[in-house]
Formats: sequence, structure tokens, C-alpha cells
Amino acid sequence: MRKTVTLLFALISAAAFSQSPTSSRLSSGLDVGAAFKKNYLAPSITYYEMLNLDANQVFSIGWTVRTSAFYASNAEYITAPAKLTREKTGFQALGASLVPANIDTMQFDRVSVTSVNFGLRAQIKLGPVEIGAGTDLLGLAFGKNREGNYRSSKGTFQRTNTNNEVDTVSFAKFPLQYAQPQRVNARLLGDNNLGALSSEVYIRLQATRRVGIKAGYQWITTEMRASNVNLEDKNRRFRNRASMTYVALTFPFFK
Repeated sequence: MRKTVTLLFALISAAAFSQSPTSSRLSSGLDVGAAFKKNYLAPSITYYEMLNLDANQVFSIGWTVRTSAFYASNAEYITAPAKLTREKTGFQALGASLVPANIDTMQFDRVSVTSVNFGLRAQIKLGPVEIGAGTDLLGLAFGKNREGNYRSSKGTFQRTNTNNEVDTVSFAKFPLQYAQPQRVNARLLGDNNLGALSSEVYIRLQATRRVGIKAGYQWITTEMRASNVNLEDKNRRFRNRASMTYVALTFPFFK
């Protein structure tokens, strides 16, 4: 009974809001599409809600909830943590830039990652054409445990041998390792980012009142977390970055 009453009040509130002047400033809908390139495919469904900032509805900002999958074959993942991807050199005191260091890799025949992310979006509307950009901020990721080829010149890990004793062995000697997607996604800027995140720029043509055609470019980051930690640098996170063409159909809700 309590659930029924709560649902009834929610519906009444939604109906009242839809009649208010504020609701005319809002627009929402679904983007259904995919990003792709050779050996990579990333289908997604994105719900968006935008707030129009001016009377002519030229400028708008809003939020998104994006459910996506990421499929890749022959994919290379490299050491992810920022503290390991950059190090000071003897030349830095003279103003030289930072150089990559402590980079290990994991090579996967196949990778699949499913994620749900909350994000932000900004947009400009010029007649039937909309130009915008958006980015994921926070979410969760899931996926299968995959076997990969761990390549490290000096990395070691612990394993239990046939005598049920714990040994410290080299990844070079036992390179086949398991990894699964990093669970938490968080936009923390640069190599500090965690998990599966996407950013995009796009242009949309409102073909009809109910359907839009959207095209753009997406930058998609995914991370795999190795089952065995590298004892030399305490790392088990590996990252892949992919830049892909994106196409979609948009289905507006309130037009």
C-alpha cells in the first residue's frame, strides 16, 4: 500500500511539473548508436536531459546516463596509475618535460566491458542543427575475466607451486595472467582517471520532429585489473585508450 501511495504522489508531482513554466525549458531523449573502428566496437544507449539557458533555446546544458558496452580484439593495455606512467629524470631540473617510465603491458585476444555512467553535456542549437560535447564523470563497470599476455622486464608476483608453497616468480617466466574490468569509473583528469569512461563531440541534425541523426567522435578509456599484483611497483591496473567514429539516432521525448 505504501508503495502504491508513493507512486501515486510521484505521478501527480510529475504531471504538475510538466504543466509548469520550468518544464518548457527542459528537453530530453535517447541517443542509440555505436562508436567503431578496426577491432573495436562500442554500442551505447544514452538518456539525456537538457536545460535551455535562453528563450531561443540556443544554449543548453544537462546531464546524461549512458549504458554502453566495449568490445575489442587484439587489444593492448598499458600501466594505468599516474604515479607509474611519469617519473622525474635528471634533466627535469633543467626544465625538461616528464618522460614515460615503468610501463608494462597486457595483450588480450578479446576484451568486453559493460559500463553505466553519469555525465554532463553542453550544446548549441542552430536551427535544426545541434553541436555539442559531453563526458562521463562517475559510474560502474562489469565484464568477464580474460586471459592476457603480461609483458614486464622486471615484474614479479607470488604464486603457489605444486608443493603448495608460495614462490615469487617473474612475469617473464609466467606471462599468461587473468584480468577483469576495473569496477569503479571516475573522471579524475588524465592518468588519474579510473575505469571505463567516454568523452565525445558531436553534431546532430533534427531530421523529423521525432528523430535526429547524430554523428561525432568519441574517446573511450577502459581499464583491466590484473589478478596478480606486480610486487615491484604494486600495480595491477592497465588502461586502453581508443578514439572512434560515432553515429547514432536520437529520439527526443519532449518536442
